[in-house]
Amino acid sequence: MKIVVLSGGTGTPKLLIGFKKVVEETSLGIIVNTAEDVWVSGNKVCPDIDSVIYALSGEIDTKKWWGIRDDSFLTNTWLKSLGYEEPLMIGDKDRATHILRSEMLRKGLSLTETTKILAKTYGVTASILPMTEHEVATMISTPEGVMHFQEFWVGRKGEPEVIDVFIRGIEGAEPTEEVIRAIETCDAVVIGPSNPVTSIGPILSLKGVKELLKEKLVVAVSPFLGDKPFSGPAGKFMTAKGFEPSSRGILEYYKDIINWLVLDHSDTLLKGITVSDNYRKIRVVKTNTVMKSRENSIRLAEFIVNLFDEDV
Repeated sequence: MKIVVLSGGTGTPKLLIGFKKVVEETSLGIIVNTAEDVWVSGNKVCPDIDSVIYALSGEIDTKKWWGIRDDSFLTNTWLKSLGYEEPLMIGDKDRATHILRSEMLRKGLSLTETTKILAKTYGVTASILPMTEHEVATMISTPEGVMHFQEFWVGRKGEPEVIDVFIRGIEGAEPTEEVIRAIETCDAVVIGPSNPVTSIGPILSLKGVKELLKEKLVVAVSPFLGDKPFSGPAGKFMTAKGFEPSSRGILEYYKDIINWLVLDHSDTLLKGITVSDNYRKIRVVKTNTVMKSRENSIRLAEFIVNLFDEDV
């Protein structure tokens, strides 16, 4: 079975660790958000892409779910002592990934090509696909002004009130040919438990992606436990976009593209229901979606694959 996973943030890489044990890694296609990419100290940082690579290679720091485990921060610290503070705290090993990527980009390779090389370098056999080659950026509108997602979340620790969220440059952005082919040829699609607005939303906003997904079997895993997100600023962003910050809001957000919505078994807002709209029938099911261990991730991946088997 060929499965495509839409990924961003820290939630979905946890699930990918489970999928790697449940299906052949070579059968996984992972379409990754690039709207949070940013240039830091002359190097292109692709946090969501790198989290996928590090998770599947076993290198990710499982305490933070970003960066490389046991990394050092000598360069970052020394820069600070010289009077320059980087907007992101970048580890030395992690920085090596950014340097290699940036050198390849400067030589004319595409982001898709550089990602393929980096994945192979780290021993990853899944197909990791940047969502687009176009420059796009998640921007957060606050009472203090408009700021890049990284400034809002890392620099300001997510504290400002959120008025709106928009993706700069998305109007002219298109998915890559590899992304289109991956969706067209897969058997099923999984929307991971990532922030729906800023991690998955940019992928869904690309021209033609939603139309392709409507032709597929799609399962979404909610990043909410009732009315609380498992982590991050998803609640603020959902509210800013006019959606209830809850599992009910997730259902509304994805309703035109999903067949199944997976909630945590302790979620009381939606009970084993079937929802019909103008597009499709959506079944809401529950299981343990909290991934505090590799075993939890594997169990959730198995649950999702069983849904696919049930729908065949």
